[in-house]
Amino acid sequence: MRSGHRLGRQFGWLWGAYGTSALGTWLAFGAFPLIAVQALHAGPAEVAALSSVAAAVGAAVAVPLGPWVEFRRKRPVLIGMDLVRFAALLTVPVAFAFGVLSFVQLLLVSVVVAAADITFRAASGAYLKTLLPAEDLLVANARFESTTWTTTIIGPPLGGAAIGLLGPVATVVADAVSYLLSALGIRATGGQEPRPERREVARVRAGDLLDGWRHILADATLRPLLFNTALFNGLVMATDALLAVLMLGPLGFTPWQYGLAFAAPAIGGLLGSRLARPLVTRFGQHRVLVVAGTLRALWPVGLAFLGPGTGGLLLVMGVELGLIFCCGVFNPVYATYRLERTTTDRVARTLSAWAVTTKASTALLTAVWGVLGGLLGPRTAIVLAGVLLLTTPLLLPRRAAAPLTEPESESESAPSRA
Repeated sequence: MRSGHRLGRQFGWLWGAYGTSALGTWLAFGAFPLIAVQALHAGPAEVAALSSVAAAVGAAVAVPLGPWVEFRRKRPVLIGMDLVRFAALLTVPVAFAFGVLSFVQLLLVSVVVAAADITFRAASGAYLKTLLPAEDLLVANARFESTTWTTTIIGPPLGGAAIGLLGPVATVVADAVSYLLSALGIRATGGQEPRPERREVARVRAGDLLDGWRHILADATLRPLLFNTALFNGLVMATDALLAVLMLGPLGFTPWQYGLAFAAPAIGGLLGSRLARPLVTRFGQHRVLVVAGTLRALWPVGLAFLGPGTGGLLLVMGVELGLIFCCGVFNPVYATYRLERTTTDRVARTLSAWAVTTKASTALLTAVWGVLGGLLGPRTAIVLAGVLLLTTPLLLPRRAAAPLTEPESESESAPSRA
């Protein structure tokens, strides 16, 4: 991103709000499993349910929210979802302080937060498309991506220190407050948001729930891209738990070494996100999308050669660095591509359907690979995932899509940039 490329005051507030909530999320990374184990004496099955079951149920809860969001102003929805996450998370330290915290409460809070996350992402993509002209979307998405990886580098070490000093509940408080600050930041964006086309919002019908998927599946470029991202993200996330078992168990790595193996390579995501726009300018959007999407699939199979000691640690760091760098290039390009291939009146439904699909597939593949890890051993299951990832480039769009024409509407013009 070139120095001095300004996207306006409104985007600045939105970007700041995103960074604040992202930092809070990474500060509290792993806090719920720790609370479940340390405070509630939960077993492995219960801990696994916090991530897999909660994500799946949260995705199901979010299904009707996509059509609901589509025909409402997006900024109030964003503020509302931040406040929902703030209130839900805050119940955990309050219940803990009064000695009434239960595993069921942790599970319910996880479901609410997962559903609010999906809804927020759908609304934020639609809001961004009304806030900025098309030529600035890649710059904006690259800045979000770089912020994601920056908070990934900073958040877990700070959160780990806070957990060591104050306990995991303290980081949940920090995460809750970050959503409150995010809501205040989004409120400060101000400006006049375009009205949705359907001024009087009717009750959501059963057919509306599938509108996002209909749009994706009818588009020759979005359809394979959805399958690619759902399979890729699901397989990568499914192997994370198995890799932890392998490294912290048979291979004898210490917790700090395990943390270093994943924290340090995040610098690759920061670098990749900063190169995304220059690469698109030079080589074109479609070529960068396909090349970066292909290269990111090649790295995980290298974990088949993981061994103990310094060599093994360097191998994991090298694999993660290459993988994350390619993802740092791919993610903002694909996010922009997806927005460009979706008309403004369908963005919220499309992004909601997309997030629901990827969340559900990740939960399913995590559960399946947990079973495979138990039957075949963690290393064999990791290798199998790496081999399957090599097939994901086949699901990338083969040809550049024709420009999309926005339908005629009576919506107000987008707010001008400062």
